[in-house]
Amino acid sequence: MKFNKWTVGLAAVGVVSLASAARAEEKVSTVMTALSSTTLSGYVDTSAQWNFGTGNAHLPDYKFGGSSKADGFNLDVIQLRIEKPMDETDWAAGYRVDLWAGPDANTLGTQSILASGTSDFAIRQAYVALRMPVGNGIDWKVGVFDSIISYASVESGNNPNYTRSFGHSIEPQTHTGVLGSYRVNDMLSFSAGIANTVGKEINGRSDTESKKTYMGSIAVTAPDSWGFMSGSTWYAGVVNGWSGSYADTQTSWYLGGTLATPDTGLRCGASLDILDLHTHGETWSVA
Repeated sequence: MKFNKWTVGLAAVGVVSLASAARAEEKVSTVMTALSSTTLSGYVDTSAQWNFGTGNAHLPDYKFGGSSKADGFNLDVIQLRIEKPMDETDWAAGYRVDLWAGPDANTLGTQSILASGTSDFAIRQAYVALRMPVGNGIDWKVGVFDSIISYASVESGNNPNYTRSFGHSIEPQTHTGVLGSYRVNDMLSFSAGIANTVGKEINGRSDTESKKTYMGSIAVTAPDSWGFMSGSTWYAGVVNGWSGSYADTQTSWYLGGTLATPDTGLRCGASLDILDLHTHGETWSVA
């Protein structure tokens, strides 16, 4: 085993022994091997917004917006991601943690059931990823994960517009549960899962002990043989369960699609969101 010059020098004057140094080097090597496949990434999201006229009492009611961001400069959110992606083996495992800090973390609102108030901090996602060698492979998420329905991304940088739609505002945001995904082929994939509630509160519970939230989706992607339309996608999903925000059982329906055009830099997209509050007798739809 090779030692660095500092270790050899300390051993020469009797401060350390080469045997103990070798054991220490071995332990460090083991830790570095375990962490070598873990990645650390993130971003800082800032914005500047000015509204015409005076007064901001009646701004559009969309998530992550509002009067607090109008007519000034904003720190929106800081995201830190710690991830160990799954490898290509049959029985693969990994994990992912997305941490939010800043004003938008309060809007995300994923505090646990033991938390109180707001703190400019939220856990966006934190799940264990697993793969089972069934057919083409079933990929599982176990923990806290983003909802399976939405045209707009919760990460503003992934959206074509700065503001998010009202449809995104009435959709479920985060679930605590289990989600399985399966790709039949390059054209067809689907997912299904079960969670505690529709709501974003981590480890939340419904009004009835046995009541859970169920979700499912299907995605179709146009193959290369479709010419310029290849890569176009169509997506449908549904989430049904208890929502603490409305104190009601709700069903969220979603349809969305992105159509490729002959211009490779241009795509057209559209979506439809329907929110049905069961006992309130209210149904909202946004296209």
